[in-house]
Amino acid sequence: MPTVLEVLQKTTEFLAKRDIPQAKLESELLMASALGCRRLDLFLRFEQPLSEAQLTTLREHVARRGKHEPRQYIAGRTGFLDFEVACDRRALIPRPETEELAELIFSRVSTPPAAALDLGTGTGILAIAMAKHWPDCKVTAIDADENTIALARSNATALGLADRITFSATRWPEGLPKLGSFGVIASNPPYLTEEEWATAAPEVRDWEPRNALVAANQGLADLRAIVQAVPTILESGGLLALETGIAHHAQLGEIAASVKAGGQPAYARTESARDLSRRDRFFLAWRA
Repeated sequence: MPTVLEVLQKTTEFLAKRDIPQAKLESELLMASALGCRRLDLFLRFEQPLSEAQLTTLREHVARRGKHEPRQYIAGRTGFLDFEVACDRRALIPRPETEELAELIFSRVSTPPAAALDLGTGTGILAIAMAKHWPDCKVTAIDADENTIALARSNATALGLADRITFSATRWPEGLPKLGSFGVIASNPPYLTEEEWATAAPEVRDWEPRNALVAANQGLADLRAIVQAVPTILESGGLLALETGIAHHAQLGEIAASVKAGGQPAYARTESARDLSRRDRFFLAWRA
């Protein structure tokens, strides 16, 4: 039977010929998944022969990756902060930037809120992260699609958080008023432009749900709707935290400044924050 090293070399060549980015890394991660080990453990197992069952699994996964299917969908799982969730085509694959958003929220909120909302929950990662970080917080997670909600709910159940998070198939902004009030509202809404979608990698364009990525009005439509709608359910002093496109912040600042509640500015202040690549990625607004 071929060894781990031999199969890794052939897999890397196969993926490279199909223009898979970082073919060597992808090969190692696919191998680690097939063997049920960490990627670093592979370097101690180079001479290990693969069983027929392991080869069968790996061949299937490599063939799928060769068609540019995202590795996270192939594995059926992906990591976020200190936990893992199931991941499939019902929802967007969690990104490192959204991990940064969660960490930013936790750094900005000194007193845990009594209630928090994850708006457009997808796999449920932000809701789960807030429930884990704030054990006494009542978390609500909404998404417009019932199938996506089912995925998020199953992830929360697998992590023992089913009784801590309320999931609801709710369209926004029209469905927001019925949800109650919240001290923190977090969202990674659609914010790609049509042009960005058209030039996205095949892994994104051909596999991930378009409605979770693309927004009208140059990617601004959903962001605008959230900023305008949430003051009705955001508590005084509460935080709205958004992941955004890198060209949206000037407009979002103007939109937030124009929102009124009872004839007064709805937001006391706003803040733009950069991601690790030093691009404007997060927009924060505090309720007056």
